[in-house]
Amino acid sequence: MAATIDRLAPCRRPTERPVGYQRWHYLLFLHWQVPADELARLVPPALTIDTFQGSAWLGIVCFTMSGVRPWWFPAVPGLSAFHETNVRTYVHHRGEKPGVWFLSLDAANSLAVRVARWRWKLNYFRSQMEVVHSGMRVRYASRRLWPAPAGAELQISAEVDGPAGEPAASGSVGHAVPGTLEHFLVERYLLYTQHGSGPLLTAQVHHAPYPLQQASVTECRQTLAAAAGLGLDASALPAHVLYSPGVEVEIFRLRPAVSR
Repeated sequence: MAATIDRLAPCRRPTERPVGYQRWHYLLFLHWQVPADELARLVPPALTIDTFQGSAWLGIVCFTMSGVRPWWFPAVPGLSAFHETNVRTYVHHRGEKPGVWFLSLDAANSLAVRVARWRWKLNYFRSQMEVVHSGMRVRYASRRLWPAPAGAELQISAEVDGPAGEPAASGSVGHAVPGTLEHFLVERYLLYTQHGSGPLLTAQVHHAPYPLQQASVTECRQTLAAAAGLGLDASALPAHVLYSPGVEVEIFRLRPAVSR
């Protein structure tokens, strides 16, 4: 069934007005192959693990957000820019609407964490975080603070085929082509969320296709996957790595995944 999913429909911009805006910078996409049944026990029964040529994937995405604001208010200095790290896998709903299920989200902004946990029902954690980019190198570090259990952390260093703050002609893979693994992993525009036994909800984002560059990991240690309930070794190197300097993002409203 997954092979027949329409993967381009979620990439199209909704006709309604966005509820918010963001910019995402310095994105490092790290992916490991993980057994689908191990991931399936961590997502709601209504969702099915999405696979590419039979393989299921766990993603860790490190990046910086800026310009975070609702549609009706300007960005506020000190509140609208912060680092974030997401642990995610890929799902579809009844053979349609391929999207993301977040196992956890770490952010270096207390207000953002509280709002996202309350309004979006997402599994956010407040973390101490750092992103450093210099030339062709970029480094991400985080340590979870609250809510409990605290202590899950990440230390990732990577070399990008080109300057880490901007697209590069050398080493750039351009935009992901539909039908490729790169498109399957990075071009995801729907998220799913559910609070307890409440209804399954979904929301859409929209942005231009990611400008992508090849990258290689030089340091990798993370306990975020273990904290999410997976058996991935803390020092296991990712099987797939990509970098993007960033995109401008529109956020659309949360709604029931099943129309009534």
